[in-house]
Parts: sequence; C-alpha cells; structure tokens
Amino acid sequence: MIRLLYFASLRDRLGSSGENIDLPEDTGDIATLKAYLARRGGVWKDIFAEDELVLAAVNQEMAQSDTSIKDGDEIGFFPPVTGG
Repeated sequence: MIRLLYFASLRDRLGSSGENIDLPEDTGDIATLKAYLARRGGVWKDIFAEDELVLAAVNQEMAQSDTSIKDGDEIGFFPPVTGG
C-alpha cells in the first residue's frame, strides 16, 4: 500500500487531500503511477494527463518521472509553484 497526498489546487480539484491505495503490480515509477491515476477518468484524466505538469515527491524528496516507487512509500503530488 502507498499513501498519496494531493496539495494546493490539486487537493481542491480532486476534493481530497489524500488516500491510501494498493500499488498496482505494473506500477514501478512516478510516470506509471500518474498514468494509472489518469485512467480513473474525469478530473483525474485532466490532472494527470501526460502533457500536464504535476510535480511529485517520494517520501518528502523531489522526484522525477522515472523515480522508483514501492509499497510503503508516501507520494505527494502538487502543481508547479512560483515565488516572488
């Protein structure tokens, strides 16, 4: 099982701050997890579409699309942020 956390506008659009899910067997990195979430359809498809920029962190460390994930991980998703 993995813990997914949704931050900022993602939390608002999804109507949830997070969830626990069983890691699908064929999901071994951030890119395949995003594709899995996009297959839920609706707003999930919009947010996690391949051409959308959604940042990820695995166990509170910034992650790339090819960052490996495994059972027990905490994965946070958030929109790009800017400061100023």
